[in-house]
Amino acid sequence: MNNSNNNFAKKISSFYDGVAKNRKKWLNKGSAFHKEDVLNIKEFILPNSSILELGCGTGNLIKKIKPSYGVGIDLSKEIIKEANKDKSNIKFIHGNISDLKSLIPENQKFDYIILSDTIGYLEDVQSTLECLHDFCKKETRLIISYYSPLWSPIFSLATLLRFKMPEIKTQLLNLNDIKSFLKIANFDVVRLEKKILSPIKLFGLGRVFNRYLATLPILSFFCLRHYVIARSLENITKPIYKSASVIIPCKNEEGNIDAAIKRLPRFCEKLEVIFIEGNSKDKTWEKIESVKKRYSRKKENFIIKSYKQKGKGKAEAVFFGFEKASNDVLFILDADLTMPPEELPKFWKKIVQGEAEYVNGTRLIYPMDNEAMRFLNYVANKIFSILFSWILSQRYTDTLCGTKVLTKDNYNKIKIKNNDLGNFDPFGDFFIIFGASRLCLKMCEIPIRYKARSYGETQISRFSHGFMLIKMVVFAFFKIKAI
Repeated sequence: MNNSNNNFAKKISSFYDGVAKNRKKWLNKGSAFHKEDVLNIKEFILPNSSILELGCGTGNLIKKIKPSYGVGIDLSKEIIKEANKDKSNIKFIHGNISDLKSLIPENQKFDYIILSDTIGYLEDVQSTLECLHDFCKKETRLIISYYSPLWSPIFSLATLLRFKMPEIKTQLLNLNDIKSFLKIANFDVVRLEKKILSPIKLFGLGRVFNRYLATLPILSFFCLRHYVIARSLENITKPIYKSASVIIPCKNEEGNIDAAIKRLPRFCEKLEVIFIEGNSKDKTWEKIESVKKRYSRKKENFIIKSYKQKGKGKAEAVFFGFEKASNDVLFILDADLTMPPEELPKFWKKIVQGEAEYVNGTRLIYPMDNEAMRFLNYVANKIFSILFSWILSQRYTDTLCGTKVLTKDNYNKIKIKNNDLGNFDPFGDFFIIFGASRLCLKMCEIPIRYKARSYGETQISRFSHGFMLIKMVVFAFFKIKAI
């Protein structure tokens, strides 16, 4: 560390050593804000994860997240003493985060790394971020929380009036600054959120403002809290995925079963197709059994499995298939073949190259066949894509495209993360989309050319399913956006 960096670090350390004993008093004074902040950060984190917090202070945040294993590091020796006064399973270390390699073994990796109100104190932001790669796995998420520069005059006034703890002057960074630093440090931003309009209780109205008003597109610009979630690109060497399971839910699709297998490319070393038959009125099941006998070849690592659906609905069929899948990557392919099976290698490529962790098909980019989608359905899909893009803070052009791809490991994590949402989704699409967003997975959309059916009739009822979509929007707003 050069002399300039060393002097800057001593200045920060000395300042916070001086306020350490009063830190708890100030935390209590700002309890409304800190409660909102913890609530927001916990939404990004999978329960029972390992967490490293840099610039942890007295450990107020990391203690409330309750990691399975936690490490907190801070520059102030006195602050760390205060952090260690409360008994917890979190290891608090005094040291400079620019010297992480001397503080933490290099082979120690974390699920999440948090910099909460820390990035503005860094003398060399780029170098500090670059050193974090050594402590990341390919699944690790870096969470940076910081306050908007718009609030700087308000905070200065609050400090003057003794409503807020005095702080050493730091560099003011906006969202674009932080995104730029992450990019040059080889991190990939996967999600952005703006939260908290009121840092005080405001006679009980603060919670209402923060939960509802702060989510609105114009008002969110004035939010004081910015959250940037990113993943390390240096740890995304090409994943060693060699196998895939293609789940095909089907009901009354007798005429499409043979074509589904004939047209399916053998795009990986080990491929299994899992038909989930939904109590058809035609001979779909008999056709599946016939196809299985003709095409399933274990020696060629191409296997066809078939199961009769126990319950009802596409969601139940898809998740039943996921549970039966034995391979690394999970695909959903609708049996109507309106999404051409020939397109599946495009989805596989994004996953195996590490460019995406969840891939969603979109039917609304290319022109589609005549009668492939009714006009009202098309308009509704467009409207719902805008609404869900706002709710999930990620751009979705087509939430209801049946083709979705993710790893089985991430599906298992989604089940854990979405456990608090209950059994809410009759389609299955939104369970996956909401879970991928809540896990902060890197999402990619693949445009497909949507084809008209060559056999059978659509299973979609525009009005009943349209009403369900409205319910999904309302559900997502209250459960995911307005937390």
